[in-house]
Amino acid sequence: MTAMPPLAITATSLISALGRGKAATLAALRARRGGLAANPSPGIAGGGFIGRIAGVEAHRLPAPLAAFTCRNNLLLDLALATDGFADAVAQAAARRGAARIGVILGTSTSGIASGEDAYRARDSETGALPENFDFAHTHDFFSAARFAQAALGLAGPAFVVSTACASAARAFVDAAQLIAAGVIDAAVVGGADTLCRMTLAGFAALGLIAPGPCRPSDAARDGLSIGEAAGFALLERGEDSPFALLGYGESSDGHHMSAPHPEALGAIAAMRDALRRAGLGADDIDYINLHGTGTIANDASEDRAVASVFGDRVPCSSTKGFTGHTLGAAGIVEAVIALLALEAGLLPGGLNLTRVDPGFRARVLSANVERPIARVLSNSFGFGGANCSLIFGRR
Repeated sequence: MTAMPPLAITATSLISALGRGKAATLAALRARRGGLAANPSPGIAGGGFIGRIAGVEAHRLPAPLAAFTCRNNLLLDLALATDGFADAVAQAAARRGAARIGVILGTSTSGIASGEDAYRARDSETGALPENFDFAHTHDFFSAARFAQAALGLAGPAFVVSTACASAARAFVDAAQLIAAGVIDAAVVGGADTLCRMTLAGFAALGLIAPGPCRPSDAARDGLSIGEAAGFALLERGEDSPFALLGYGESSDGHHMSAPHPEALGAIAAMRDALRRAGLGADDIDYINLHGTGTIANDASEDRAVASVFGDRVPCSSTKGFTGHTLGAAGIVEAVIALLALEAGLLPGGLNLTRVDPGFRARVLSANVERPIARVLSNSFGFGGANCSLIFGRR
């Protein structure tokens, strides 16, 4: 396989439980300050700790976009206005034309919370939903891309990827393929997921919610913590930028609806595919941001995969102890953190990690390491066996 040309990343933005913006995120990682807190409404979702973003519900969309009002789109709007991202897209549109920039976003919940509220307010006799419930602009999966495209004034292809927790990472893949095919010259990628009853109660029903903050890779890990987040990256062909998408790999092992492959075959295939597409070897990677959710089976499977491809040489960690598992947004959260690691020379050790599982063979970091690095691999693995690995690096 011939290595793909590096694809410039000219702007990014992020908002999560760690704060609004990349500076706030980096400061929290450096200070080892997590964003998880006890769920204040355990009746909504089975207790545990969550990564909730304060103030989202107080935000208001501009009047022409008011029909899109739901928690997911409010968070997307805040992310567009963060880190100068919308301004960077406007400059790209002025250079290239609005029709040459696509919008590819990932989500697993979209505006489901608005649908939940509408269902609770349904007519007790007829079951009819409230007349003001606008499914297409809120609950519908396409709402996220439709909203972001309208807010940015773009006119290229727009769609939403929903491959569970690999969704936002997969958005990078689809964007890179559209750019390589000449369909577009640039793409807004990323995604959002927000807290709702369905995901919290669903993971609780699976017995996967940790009673305290999640502890990825820890010997005593006991489940995940759900968070919410939104973020974006602007990918452009032929632009100068310090950092780029160097490669991507994807697979679908289809082993089980909610359990990882016991031999981690899909994860191994995705990482090897990313290395081949980037024209790199395992020794060229300086840090791996693990998918690491904090569940017993997931973390063990990923360790098996990483050790198979990289041995114990490459330092790795999960940052979900800081942010919680942001589901369909996890791919963009961890992509931006990977880019921050490159820019700042910070390898964030796992938070809440007291003792690495003694059965693990990969080199898991339990404390921060600061040193210059050139290439980072970021993993996102979803239900149903959807696996995606992204490689970012310096130009």
